[in-house]
Amino acid sequence: MRVPISWLREFVDVPADATPEDVHAALVRVGLEEEDIHTFEITGPVVVGQVISAEPEPQSNGKTINWCQVDVGEAEPRGIVCGAHNFGPGDKVVVSLPGAVLPGPFPISARKTYGHVSDGMIASARELGLGDEHSGILRLADLGLDPAPGTDAIALLGLDDAAVEVNVTPDRGYAFSIRGIAREYSNSTGAAFRDPLLDPALVEAAAARRAATGYPVTLADDAPVRGRPGCSVFTAGVVRGVDGSVPTPPWMVARLLLAGIRSISLIVDISNYVMLELGQPSHAYDLAKVSGGLVVRRATEGERLTTLDGKERILSAEDLVVADESVPVGLAGVMGGADTEISDTTTDVLVEAAIWDPVTISRSVRRHKLPSEAAKRYERGVDPAASSAAAARVMALIAELAGGTIDAQGYYLDESVPPPVIELPEGFAQSITGVAYSADEITGSLTAIGAAVESTATGWSVTPPTWRPDLTDRWTLTEEVARIVGYDRVPSELPVAPPGRGLSRSQRLRRSAAGALAAGGLTEVLSYPFVSEQSNDWFGAPEAGPVPAMKLANPIDPDAAWMRTSLIPGLIATARRNLSRGLTDLALFELGTVFRPEPGVQYGSDALPAGDSLPSEEVLGALRSSIPPQPWHVAALFVGDAVRKQPGQAAVASGLADALGVAHQLGTVLSSPVTVEAGHHQAMHPGRTAVLRAGGRVVGYAGELLPALALELDLPRVVAVVELDLDVLVDLGSTEISAAPIASFPAATQDLTLVVSESVPAGELVSLIVEGAGELLEHVTLIDDYRGTGIPDGSKALTFAMRFRATDRTLTAAEATEAKNAAVALAASRVGATLRE
Repeated sequence: MRVPISWLREFVDVPADATPEDVHAALVRVGLEEEDIHTFEITGPVVVGQVISAEPEPQSNGKTINWCQVDVGEAEPRGIVCGAHNFGPGDKVVVSLPGAVLPGPFPISARKTYGHVSDGMIASARELGLGDEHSGILRLADLGLDPAPGTDAIALLGLDDAAVEVNVTPDRGYAFSIRGIAREYSNSTGAAFRDPLLDPALVEAAAARRAATGYPVTLADDAPVRGRPGCSVFTAGVVRGVDGSVPTPPWMVARLLLAGIRSISLIVDISNYVMLELGQPSHAYDLAKVSGGLVVRRATEGERLTTLDGKERILSAEDLVVADESVPVGLAGVMGGADTEISDTTTDVLVEAAIWDPVTISRSVRRHKLPSEAAKRYERGVDPAASSAAAARVMALIAELAGGTIDAQGYYLDESVPPPVIELPEGFAQSITGVAYSADEITGSLTAIGAAVESTATGWSVTPPTWRPDLTDRWTLTEEVARIVGYDRVPSELPVAPPGRGLSRSQRLRRSAAGALAAGGLTEVLSYPFVSEQSNDWFGAPEAGPVPAMKLANPIDPDAAWMRTSLIPGLIATARRNLSRGLTDLALFELGTVFRPEPGVQYGSDALPAGDSLPSEEVLGALRSSIPPQPWHVAALFVGDAVRKQPGQAAVASGLADALGVAHQLGTVLSSPVTVEAGHHQAMHPGRTAVLRAGGRVVGYAGELLPALALELDLPRVVAVVELDLDVLVDLGSTEISAAPIASFPAATQDLTLVVSESVPAGELVSLIVEGAGELLEHVTLIDDYRGTGIPDGSKALTFAMRFRATDRTLTAAEATEAKNAAVALAASRVGATLRE
């Protein structure tokens, strides 16, 4: 909200020497955030001049200039060159003398041009910052002004004013007006506040509006939102015999511009001026273009309305419109219609000021993508008591500035609900803020914001003012007491943190998993949970076919309308983005939830609870059951080189081994060892895919993407991925982790080569060796896989390095050999393994 300081002074006593910074500081003390300071950026000397003569002089370039003699209130007239032709001798204009600086900045100096020394510049409205009109010189007679030559034009046109801009929070819609800001300045400084709605002349005019009858208005809203009518207050009145071509006075233009609204035409400007002044939007119709009376109703589905911005709107049955006897003439509370727009030929004006339902207005604004200054105020709540006063103020200004007569005909209806009485117990404010407020401070602060306060046996009964719909309970009243008395009174006390890190076991282990992967050189990323249906079908299940998934009702991107069932699509999107920017070596991981609806279960709920009350446990339970399971997963992706080429070191490409390394690393960190088996996944290379198990359960897959799929996704041929169910790993992990003691006895090492069928997985053979060798076996690893000469067809020779150690003695070679032979015997009995000779 931009607030011209001269306008603010009309309603509150701002000291004459107060700077915009002082005003900002005062408003910040009562919770309004400062934004900016706005001025016209113009400095003098800029004066009124009267044209004595204007001699046209054609130039060689085809242009004709005027060599003017202008009286600027000095002993001698000034010679000025001007290229405009919409003025002549006798006209009074605005002259920028040498030394002046116009908005731009555009410094003015005496300079030689077209064979003359131009001693200043005759200015247009655009050059003065008063608007976009640049068709010619600003003639003061067009503004109804006749000042003497030499008069300070900056003060005359209101260009010496400044405006402070503050950020208004959504719950304080009353501050979108000079009236509201003036009250806040008074609350901050104690300066005398003069409520414009209490001005005797306006009180009398508002009473006349409420008593006016005869103009036909029908409220026919047959689809109220949550039982609330779309329109609760409606005021209408007529001004006849106006001159629609009269220009807006410069003081009003200047104030509107400082407030951030451009001047359009006098009658429209008056409506905007009163909206800024009182916070109540209004609308003016050309009465001659309205057929019959007005009807407030819901639009019919598909009905059309061309709004003032020239765009045709296709209306919804939820839109509230103001219509005449045949068609809509305005989108209620948002924007008027072009068919009844005010023009220079308008002679009779119908003025409307109403109170519209905030929810209805907000939905129409978003439906039509049509924000407006009026809608911004209606969405936050407008004072219902200001409707008749605002209409009266608009009509009075039209009659004063555009001529005409206020007609006795009109309409008024008030069905607004009075503010509820709130009980504020004694001591409640102190219990919330920790400040021992006195009774005078509580009643004084609540009275200052406009509330009616009565003492009771237990505290106070408070009736909020009509312009504060945000005050609904004792807590919001306490906020006002704290704000008006001063936030500096609220003590700063840090709460005592409970012992421990305050994390659950699963949270702690998830953080450990992320920390381990990051420490291992992977980069954590966060991706959007919205993916395409095809991505879910590829990665949501190991077998081909449709995967149960949740589809969004209102997706931001129609191509990504499904909730992810896997983290891999997000990693692929991140990799593609980085590859397109030249980053070719990537090791990425993500921890996040996936959405796994159970087949045949219907999710979602249309019965959302109201946002103004705490939902019951039953309602919360129903909402939880309407959401599909969302387990935590962890996934990683590798592209490019794991080790870059460097002197003495060849590049090492990343691949399946890196993906399996992530699985083993997570199994170690979470104390839930992961075993690897050859497996199948529809999106992965059939010969380079592994099934990951923990505790006998499948917890994920690792592998390299199908080359054809990688090509389709614009990725390199080798892309290694791994994804595990983190929730399962956390559940399976041991809660007690003990460190292995450092061995004090030497180890005995032996190699073992077994010949088995090619169908026997190496991982299964490792498990048999560990089981057969017993507790003396400390470590075993596969070091060679040979298939060729000397090995029967369909078989393979697997060589394992084995390390044996005892905790209480030095092993002999015979003991190590005995343990190895036991492993061979078990492998032979289970899978037909034989020792290679």
